[in-house]
Amino acid sequence: MKTAGIIGAYISFGLGAYMAGVLAGDIGGTKTRLARVEVKGTQATITGEREFVSADYASFDDLLAEFMAAAGAIQSAAFGVAGPVHNDTVQTTNLPWRIEADALRKRFGFANCHLLNDLEATAYGLPALQADDLYTLHAGKPDAHGNRAIIAAGTGLGEAGLFWDSHTHRPYATEGGHASFAPRDALEFDFAQHLRQRFGHVSWERVVSGMGIPDLYDFLLARQGASTPDWLVDAMQTQGKAAAISNAALSERDALCTETMHRFISLYGAEAGNLALKTMSSGGLYIGGGITPKIMPLLESGTFLDAFFDKGRMRPLLEAMPVRVILNDRAALYGPALFAAQRL
Repeated sequence: MKTAGIIGAYISFGLGAYMAGVLAGDIGGTKTRLARVEVKGTQATITGEREFVSADYASFDDLLAEFMAAAGAIQSAAFGVAGPVHNDTVQTTNLPWRIEADALRKRFGFANCHLLNDLEATAYGLPALQADDLYTLHAGKPDAHGNRAIIAAGTGLGEAGLFWDSHTHRPYATEGGHASFAPRDALEFDFAQHLRQRFGHVSWERVVSGMGIPDLYDFLLARQGASTPDWLVDAMQTQGKAAAISNAALSERDALCTETMHRFISLYGAEAGNLALKTMSSGGLYIGGGITPKIMPLLESGTFLDAFFDKGRMRPLLEAMPVRVILNDRAALYGPALFAAQRL
């Protein structure tokens, strides 16, 4: 079992000392995780968890039915979903699934069922994290408080905010990852044009995500008139293209892979800085998602923070913001669990 506690007085969301058993879900384009969670105040204890390959199921209802067959009776459920949620309904961004909370409630007998944007859900999970679940990339001001923001690159690019109302943080969803990509130099203008010819609109998600790494590598490869070495071709076939590129960069085995990941991390930092400015995140920025923990040595190189701070006259404002990496990916399950339990 995994139990989590409180990371700071500023993140509370007004949760009381209740005890509840709920179903929590993290629904992503690549994988879906479901868990039974016992909640007491801001503590979340996972008592059962399963992971599914999302693409193996025609609908979320089919996936959930498989889990529920062995899970037993559950009264309350909440799911973080990669996509915009309207009236407790979501059409997933990277899957052909339409999910409706009312339909799930009726089919599975939930007393309560809620849908959250995936990054909003992770934001709700921050109170359940312990100190060792976070890595401080930049300390910022010791007494930093106020709004916060969270950004996470994985299959897509998620962004959310946490509004500080002078008493508590209130998470809210955004679809900022789908805002238009803004090139910063000649190479990135060429890259944007390359992507525009293939896809039309070029969003930040198109660049800063699992799909962005192979596209960036292919662009740089063609730009340099180079070819992929045989050993890397083999690695791409066995590990997946993005993983092979990042692993080659981590081991410094291939210069083009290193250049690709350096540019990728710089782009990630640039968009994180954009988000921090737009949400005025004086209380700090959190970095989540599946990619970040796998490339920590590259993230620590200074490239991310250089791009994060590089906002002209606003640099001092950004330098005062703490930047923390979420190391525990169960924050995406803790959040829906806390949300559901609070509403029992």
